[in-house]
Amino acid sequence: MNLSQELPHPSDRRSFMASAAKAFLGVNVLSNVLVGAGGEDRKIPFRKKPAKKVIYLYMAGGMSHLDTFDPKPEAPSEIKGNLSSIRTSADGVRVSEYLPNIAKHMDKVAVVNSLHSKTGAHEQARYLMKTNYSKRGTIKHPHMGAWLLKYEDRINQQLPGFVSIASGSKEAGAGFFGVNCQPLIIGKPEAGLQNSKHFTGISDTEFMRRRKLSERIDQKFHAKYKDKNANAYTAIYEEAVTLMKSSDLKVFDISQENQPLRERYGEHAFGQGCLLARRLSESGVRSVEVQLGGWDTHQDNFQRVQSNAAILDQALSALLDDLHASGMLEETLVVLTTEFGRTPKINQNAGRDHYPKAFSALLAGGGVKGGYVHGKTDNKGTEPVDDPVTIADFNATIAYGCGLPLDQRLFTKNARPFTVANHGDPVMQLFS
Repeated sequence: MNLSQELPHPSDRRSFMASAAKAFLGVNVLSNVLVGAGGEDRKIPFRKKPAKKVIYLYMAGGMSHLDTFDPKPEAPSEIKGNLSSIRTSADGVRVSEYLPNIAKHMDKVAVVNSLHSKTGAHEQARYLMKTNYSKRGTIKHPHMGAWLLKYEDRINQQLPGFVSIASGSKEAGAGFFGVNCQPLIIGKPEAGLQNSKHFTGISDTEFMRRRKLSERIDQKFHAKYKDKNANAYTAIYEEAVTLMKSSDLKVFDISQENQPLRERYGEHAFGQGCLLARRLSESGVRSVEVQLGGWDTHQDNFQRVQSNAAILDQALSALLDDLHASGMLEETLVVLTTEFGRTPKINQNAGRDHYPKAFSALLAGGGVKGGYVHGKTDNKGTEPVDDPVTIADFNATIAYGCGLPLDQRLFTKNARPFTVANHGDPVMQLFS
């Protein structure tokens, strides 16, 4: 059988080889990462209609749960300050007065108000939230977006499968999955994809002549050393050249959107990042992360949260508006999360300090049950009293929502086993 004739598409050939390996050997191979036949079988069913794409909104610094999605209007002033809560489009669901536009979309949103962990340092907590594993010096774990790309591959072969906007190059990425799952990093969304054209004065003919010369040189190196990392680098280079010539390159140019729409998202980096995320998701990018910093409010908590919440309120409401209107919300899972919450008691600097014992996150789209609040903290927001959710549980919920095999073990080249869920249990009540 000639696979290149019978299965012309790369993902089809990969699927065939994966199925054959699993059937005959009890293992699978995904881009040189061994996949075991399965870990502990918890009988978690696969979703019949999983989300195809994820837009992951990360609130860097530790978003205050009390001042956003878990307000405590009956708490004393040393807890709530002068902040009040408002009604939303979902019966019985209230949010902070800082979020009037998001309040209109709460019928589409599920809130998790019982997240908790033991990790209260920014770097370690951020790494745990994004990868589902504790930070170690000996291994780099994949971002949740990389797990999705590893299992599901690309939708649009002309575009990257994972894009990270305003998150920085030091954030979690492909980890031990390698460069094929590494996110494309966009610094400023309004600047688009930088360095995507060859040098001025170099014609397409000259560029391709130089590229072919480089390929001939590379062939000799690869034939002699057979280095997987070098091969992967060459593959990424080829993808970059393909993208340079692709008509899909224009998806990175948000200036093509009309000005009123851009203003609706907000003329700030996070708003324009959400607009770019919507464009990328529409064009078939599996996973897009957009980051909003500034939530580390040890001082002047209420003033700073109000400013940040205004940015979030404008951008997220516009994103949900557009995804809902286009029908994309049904196949796109929108995640909003952070590394930990803030202390319920206001400190002497009118701020709130790090507090991993209780915090909030949101999910919308992708079959998520709208107008639903899962979990509850006590009347001061100090700890969960109903349905506590760990970070592993929350990430298992994201993975379940995308149809990933939660107990499938993937082995690094050093034969260390990992699962996307890391023993977390998905919160099934969040799905309709």
